[in-house]
Amino acid sequence: MRQYDLITPEGTKDYLFDECALKREVETKTRTLFKSMGYSRLITPGLEFYDVFHQNSLYFPQEELCKLTDNKGRLVVLRPDSTVPIARVVATRLKEAMLPLRLYYTQPVYHFAPSLKGKSTEVNQTGIELIGSASRMADIEVISAGLAVLSAVGNNISYSLELGDIRIFKELMLRLNATPAQKEEIRTLIESKNYPALNDILDKLGEHKITNALRKLPTLFGEEEVFDRADEIFQDARITEILENMRELYHTVREINPDCRITIDLGLVNKTDYYTGLVMKGYLEGYGEEVLSGGRYDKLLSEFGYDIPAVGMAVNVDAVADVIGKKNPPVHGAPDVLIASEEGYEAQAVRKASELRAQGLCVEHSLFTDFELSQEYAKDRKIGRIILISAEQTEELEVKIDE
Repeated sequence: MRQYDLITPEGTKDYLFDECALKREVETKTRTLFKSMGYSRLITPGLEFYDVFHQNSLYFPQEELCKLTDNKGRLVVLRPDSTVPIARVVATRLKEAMLPLRLYYTQPVYHFAPSLKGKSTEVNQTGIELIGSASRMADIEVISAGLAVLSAVGNNISYSLELGDIRIFKELMLRLNATPAQKEEIRTLIESKNYPALNDILDKLGEHKITNALRKLPTLFGEEEVFDRADEIFQDARITEILENMRELYHTVREINPDCRITIDLGLVNKTDYYTGLVMKGYLEGYGEEVLSGGRYDKLLSEFGYDIPAVGMAVNVDAVADVIGKKNPPVHGAPDVLIASEEGYEAQAVRKASELRAQGLCVEHSLFTDFELSQEYAKDRKIGRIILISAEQTEELEVKIDE
C-alpha cells in the first residue's frame, strides 16, 4: 500500500505561483548585485562524497546529513553547504587561477535539523565567496555586499546587521581547563544565550578570570559601548587587539550605511570549527531568525591542500521571499492578449502570438472552440484584448472588464 504518495517528506514543501515569483525576484536581485561587484557564478553538484564534509564533522554532524550510496557502494550526501564544495573546487580546478577569486552561487542545500524543529530540510541559498585575501578590505567588501542585499531584497523592510569575531571566544577556550565536550556545551549555551545553564556548567569549572569572562560574553551585545565594556572585562592584550580591529570595522560599516541598525554581538559563536575571525548575521523585520550569515574562514581551504584565506556570506532565499511576500504581496498582471482561432487556423494563431510576443506582450491561446466561452474566459482573467482568427477574417475585439 502506498502511504506517502500524496505528501512531501518532513522539512520540504511545494512552492506555488506567488512563492516561485518571490523567490525568483530575490535571486534576480542578488544575482544582479553580485555580478555588478565582479563575482562569477559557480555551480557545484547536488551530490558530494561524504568525505568532503567529514573533515568538518563538528559543523556537519553525520546525523544531520542526507546520506545515500552510489552504484559503487560509496557514501554520498546531498549538499548541506555551498562553501565547502566551493573550497573543494578552488583547491582542485582553480588552484592556478589569479587571486583573489570572486565567486557567487544560487543553489539549494539539504540537512536534517534535530527533530526538524520546524526548520526546512531543503533551503535555497544565494551567496558569495571572496577567496585569496586576508585584508580588512575583503571583510568590508563582503559586509557591504550583505548590506546591499538586505537593502535590495527588503522592499523598504527594515533590516539590521550583527557583527562579531569568533577569535575572542577561541582565545578564552584555549585558556579554559575543560574537556572538549564541556567546551562545546559552553559554546552552545553562549550561542543560545541560555544564562542559567551557562552559569551551572561554569560553576563546576571554578571561579576565575576565564569563567567570569565567559559568563559575561553573551551579554556583550549592543552598539559601540560594547567595546568599552569588553575592555573592562577581558583586560587581555590579544583580545584588546581584536576588539580594536572590530571597533575600526564597526565605524567603517556605519559609514557605509548610517541608516542601518548595526550592532556588535560578541556572543556570536556558531561554527567555531569553521569561522576564524569575522562573523555576521543579517535580519529582516518580521522574521525571527537571521536571513543572512557569513564570516571569515581562513583554514577551510587548507583542508583540501590549498592554504589561502577566504571570507563569504549566504542569504536564505526562502526566508527573504517569505518576509517580502507578507509585507509586499506580488501583484500579477493579466496577459495582454488572448488569441482565439477556429479549427484549422491554429498555425496562423501561433504565428500571430509569436509576432506579439516579439513586441514584448504576454499572449495566451484560447483552448475553447466556442468563441463566447473565450470571451468569458478573457473577462474572468481580466484580459482586455481578444484576437479572433477565422476563415472570414482576423478580428481584434476589446473586452470590457468589470472593476
